Amino acid sequence: MSRKDAIDSLFLKKPTASEKTTTDKSAVRVRTGAISAMGSSLQEMAEGAKAAARLQDQLASGEAVVFLDPSTIEGSPIADRLPAAIDPKFQQLEASISEEGQQVPILVRPHPETAGRYQIVYGRRRLRVAANLGREVSAIVRNLTDRELVVAQGRENLDRADLSFIEKALFALRLEDAGFDRATIIAALSTDKSDLSRYIAVARSIPINLATQIGPASKAGRSRWVSLAEGLGRSKAMDAINVVLESEQFRNSDSDTRFALVFKAVSKPPARPSKKVKAWSTPKGKKAARIRQEVGRTALIFDEKLVPAFGEYVADQLDRLYTQFLEINEGGESDQQ
Repeated sequence: MSRKDAIDSLFLKKPTASEKTTTDKSAVRVRTGAISAMGSSLQEMAEGAKAAARLQDQLASGEAVVFLDPSTIEGSPIADRLPAAIDPKFQQLEASISEEGQQVPILVRPHPETAGRYQIVYGRRRLRVAANLGREVSAIVRNLTDRELVVAQGRENLDRADLSFIEKALFALRLEDAGFDRATIIAALSTDKSDLSRYIAVARSIPINLATQIGPASKAGRSRWVSLAEGLGRSKAMDAINVVLESEQFRNSDSDTRFALVFKAVSKPPARPSKKVKAWSTPKGKKAARIRQEVGRTALIFDEKLVPAFGEYVADQLDRLYTQFLEINEGGESDQQ
């Protein structure tokens, strides 16, 4: 029996007919919060079982767990995460490791250029916790090529459902820019050619500085990131975004809220240019013309029923009127080519 089956049989076993008849109705009125908590616990146990299985396989293959100084471990050549200014999950992980210790080792490889140092493959959050707590980090050291490193790195994050859409997109773009072929990138992300093209297209459309300030935004899926990328092509979109980025609300928000604020700013329809409309009346009080002023233009519209042929007469007088205008303004205005 697998670990998952064992967990399912232990916590999800259906009651027998006799158990149903003897169960008091009040006993089955379980609060929604309790159900949710049990679901979370089961998910954590299932993930723990997967991690334990991986560790068991690694140990069975002769890979020993060692304890390393976090300062000797460098980042992966290809980053796959965006920093989050507010990250409750990381705080929970740090509290858990502080109280119970590190249960699952990270994976590193010997640094290809510097003896005595390492590069992380996966487990960055656990490494960061160890550094924060001033502890050594438990790790498995494995000799890996660059290709094996990025594939293992991508697969681990996908198994844990941990990378958001934009993190996957940026990871794919960084891999391509680093010279990895499409087959390797597809293997690292467990995706196909069409999805990979979408990842890279979106990543190239979103400025890295903007993506970094927003963060992973785990609740924002592909369609909203695509819409944001398209919105950046609109006139003055970055002006609207910069106003949001400088706001106190943005600075104090978590990553998903930051995305929503930026998305809203880009999604606003462009403001219509302001218009001023004046009316011209004849000496008898008839409103015979409208003067419409917009940014960069002025229009004079006559009501031909009230003042027939007057518009044509005014048009014929434009040269003379303009000459008078220049004389009055002492050459302050001149023809512009």
